[in-house]
Amino acid sequence: MPSEGRCWETLQALRSSDKGRLCYHRDWLLRGEDVLEECMSLPKLSSYSGWVVDHVLSHTQESPPSSETSASSRATSALDQPSCAPRPPVRTPAFSSSSSATPDGAEGKHESQHTESMVLQSSRGIKVEGCIRMYELVHRMRGTEGLRQWQEEQERKVRALSEMASEQLKRFDERKELKHHKEFQDLREVMEKSSREALGHQEKLKAEHRHRAKILNLKLREAEQQRLKQAEQERLRKEEGQVRLRSLYALQEEVLHLNQQLDASEQRRDGPKPDLSAFRTRGNQLCGLVSGIIRATSENGFPTAEDQAVAERALQEMRDLLTGLQQEIARACEDKRRQDEEAAQEKQQESKMQQGPEVPRETPAPSQGPGGKQNEDLQVKVQDSTMQWYQQLQDASSQCVLAFEELTNSKDSQAKKIKMDLQKAATIPVSQISTIAGSKLKEVFDKIHSLLSGKPVQCGGRSVSVTLNPQGLDFVQYKLAEKFVKQGEEEVASHHEAAFPIAVVASGIWELHPRVGDLILAHLHRKCPYSVPFYPAFKEGMALEDYQRMLGYQVKDSKVEQQDNFLKRMSGMIRLYAAIIQLRWPYGSRQEIHPHGLNHGWRWLAQILNMEPLSDVTATLLFDFLEVCGNALMKQYQVQFWKMILLIKEDYFPRIEAVTSSGQMGSFIRLKQFLEKCLQRKEIPVPKGFLTSSFWRS
Repeated sequence: MPSEGRCWETLQALRSSDKGRLCYHRDWLLRGEDVLEECMSLPKLSSYSGWVVDHVLSHTQESPPSSETSASSRATSALDQPSCAPRPPVRTPAFSSSSSATPDGAEGKHESQHTESMVLQSSRGIKVEGCIRMYELVHRMRGTEGLRQWQEEQERKVRALSEMASEQLKRFDERKELKHHKEFQDLREVMEKSSREALGHQEKLKAEHRHRAKILNLKLREAEQQRLKQAEQERLRKEEGQVRLRSLYALQEEVLHLNQQLDASEQRRDGPKPDLSAFRTRGNQLCGLVSGIIRATSENGFPTAEDQAVAERALQEMRDLLTGLQQEIARACEDKRRQDEEAAQEKQQESKMQQGPEVPRETPAPSQGPGGKQNEDLQVKVQDSTMQWYQQLQDASSQCVLAFEELTNSKDSQAKKIKMDLQKAATIPVSQISTIAGSKLKEVFDKIHSLLSGKPVQCGGRSVSVTLNPQGLDFVQYKLAEKFVKQGEEEVASHHEAAFPIAVVASGIWELHPRVGDLILAHLHRKCPYSVPFYPAFKEGMALEDYQRMLGYQVKDSKVEQQDNFLKRMSGMIRLYAAIIQLRWPYGSRQEIHPHGLNHGWRWLAQILNMEPLSDVTATLLFDFLEVCGNALMKQYQVQFWKMILLIKEDYFPRIEAVTSSGQMGSFIRLKQFLEKCLQRKEIPVPKGFLTSSFWRS
């Protein structure tokens, strides 16, 4: 139909016109615009108009509507088919010819055609608008239904998610509650365990406290018993000392009386006059010895048994001197009588014989050595009392070794560790003794004293005490004494000044712990028998190496050490001994006497001068002893000491020189020059390195 072609052209033109581009709002009712204003406004095409024209009107061309109702129903049925694809409008030839015809007709004809077209367009527009409205209604209903279904679906999903989240929240709460329960249970178990441990530790501390309190009570009782025992011993010592002192006075009186008898015998004698100066000199020495003992005991307290023994030996020697003097006088008288008888016989023979050769007379002279009769009586063996004292010290040392034998031979690792810790705690402080300052010596002394007293001390970052083992005290005392002597053998031998700081600590320890002093003497006598003095004798069947060890030599792999090294070690130990007998610990009690004082130094000097000298050894030891201890002996014994020095120079030097070879004269010359210089100055110099008051203040 020609009108269909014009309709499509009209729609096409409207689509491209300004009116076709007008906005169409489906929610104009919601916006509340005036309906009349909408109706009065120019008609507007919907954005679906083109699609309706393309899809709906194309179907109406095939079957023209008989009425408006049928057309509306068809439009509705067309709208209900969304699967229909839009197709472009097909122009008919009639529409094309009418549209392409030139306007050559009259104006009236044109207006009539325009009016017909407007009427067509108005009726069709109403149809189209109705279709559009129906389509929108259907589409809105579908959208509403789809929205409702989508909302229901979302609500189901939300309910499902909500239920799932609720279940997960319940599971999470259950797991959280379970976790809290487990943590609470673990915490309670930990608290119960710590509580049990605390209770156990508390019980252990209580047990340890009870044990320590028990030990402390035992120690207090032992200390009280020890104090009572010491008080009783002190009382007995004073009583014995008073008895010894009275005995010493009696011995001195008898010695002086015997000395007067010596002088009276020498003055009353008539007839032959033998040389008896040696008897007189020795008698004066013995008187000085006894007087020195009494003077020392009056200054230091009561005499000891050793002092009494020395005085008794001096008395016995004085008696022997008197007996020897009387025998010498009797021998001289007998010789004189024999000579007189021989002279009388010769005169009788001369009177009988007129001629005869004259018989020469020879008067026998006593053969005396360089030192007179006194030198002929020098001993080779040590005195019995000194040897007994030496043997007692060695027995005490052996008993100490047996006391800690179980600790030494133990295979237990704990016992070995305790033994090593105790040995380090005993020996390391002694190795730290130096000549730097007195405060360092006090620290060393306090550490050693605390260890011997049973107090814990720090060693190598650990606490060490002799109470860790029942044999710990014996072990520490033995090792400490051994270390002191070893320091003299090594350190003092190389640095003579080191003798004094080592000796002052040893003297202080000796004063507080007498057993350590006895062990020091035992070690010293074993390594240096000349400190007794004691010259070991070679016994039949004894190996040469064993005898050399007894003499003090070191024998390794059947090789004996050189003489210079041997003398150096002996010199170091004698210097340490000479320093010990004259020094006292400055912080100790001055009321007590020195545990091994200068009287022992005088005894050693007297005994070594009563023995035959040894080549190279005697001169070296005498020089070292007098250089270290001579000044102290000079101040203590004064005139008697100088008499002893004169005796060494006049009587003992020839003996030393007689046994010394030409290659060993160095030590003898050094001793001789030292004594000659001292006699010239009338003073023994203070030894180098002696500890003065400034040393203790530093």
